[in-house]
Amino acid sequence: MADTGAIGIVGGTGLYDLDGLTDQRWVRIDSPFGAPSDELLFGKLGAQRVVFLPRHGRGHRIPPDEINYRANIDALKRAGATSVVSVSAVGSLRAELPPGTFVLVDQFIDRTLRGPKSFFGTGLVAHVSMAHPTCGRLRGQLATAAGELALPHQAGGTYVVMEGPQFSSLAESRMHIGLGADVIGMTNMPEAKLAREAELCYATVAMVTDFDCWHPDHDHVQVADVIKVMTANAQHARALLARVIPRLGGAVEPCPHGCDRALESAVMTAPEVRDPALVRKLDAVAGRVLQPAVAS
Repeated sequence: MADTGAIGIVGGTGLYDLDGLTDQRWVRIDSPFGAPSDELLFGKLGAQRVVFLPRHGRGHRIPPDEINYRANIDALKRAGATSVVSVSAVGSLRAELPPGTFVLVDQFIDRTLRGPKSFFGTGLVAHVSMAHPTCGRLRGQLATAAGELALPHQAGGTYVVMEGPQFSSLAESRMHIGLGADVIGMTNMPEAKLAREAELCYATVAMVTDFDCWHPDHDHVQVADVIKVMTANAQHARALLARVIPRLGGAVEPCPHGCDRALESAVMTAPEVRDPALVRKLDAVAGRVLQPAVAS
C-alpha cells in the first residue's frame, strides 16, 4: 500500500494522550524559518501516521503573538503531513454556542497585527486564494465523527482572530459580534494562511471555553474558569481525533477542494528573477511548483 502521508495535529498537550497511539517518539525538525514551538511527536493510530505539534510548546511556554507560525507549518510539511487539524480554544460570540460546543470553522476574519503572514516575499511573490480557508473534506469528516460521538457541535462558523494575549474589551467583543463572527480566538491566523500556502488540507476544531465578555453573566473572562472547561473539552477532543484520524488518511488522490494545488497558479515572479535563497527556503512548502522533477 502506498504511503498516504501523515495527519498533522496542532493543539494543546492534553491532546497527545490518544488511546491506541503507538510508536511514539519526539523528534526535532529544523526549519529554515526558525525554531518551531517544540519538537514534534510522531506516532501511529492503527496504520495511519500522526504528527502532533504543541502550538504553545509543552507546558504552554509561548504566547499566541510570539508563536513562529511559519516554522510550525514548515516543520509539519517536512514531517510528511498532508492534512492538518487545528484544535483551538475559543470564546463564543453567540448565545446558542455555549461552553463545551465544538465549532468546525469554515471562515476566518483576521484582525491580527503579527507578522510575517506569508512564506513568500520580495524576490518570490505568490497570492493564494483564501475564499474557502478550511478543507471541506476534513470538515465533513469531523462533523460526521462529532455526530457519532454525540458531541455538541456546529458544522460551519466564522472565527475572528484577535492579536492577544489579552482578552477582548467589551467594545471589541460587541464589534466582533457585529462583524458576524461566531467565535473568537488568538491562534488560527496566520496559521490557516500558511497552511494554504504549504498546500496542506487544513481544518479547525474551535472548542468553546467561555462566552467572551459580551455576555451579561460572563463580563470578564477568568483564566481559572477557562481552564476548567478546557480540561473537559480536551477529553472530548481526544475522542473526536481518535474517531476521525483513521478515516482521514493522507492525500492519496487530489483534494476535491484543491487544497493540495493551491500554488498551481499563485506564483507571480518569473523564474529568471526569483531569489535563489528564498527558493531554497521553500523547498518543503513550495518545492512541488518551484522545483518540478526533471523527467529522466
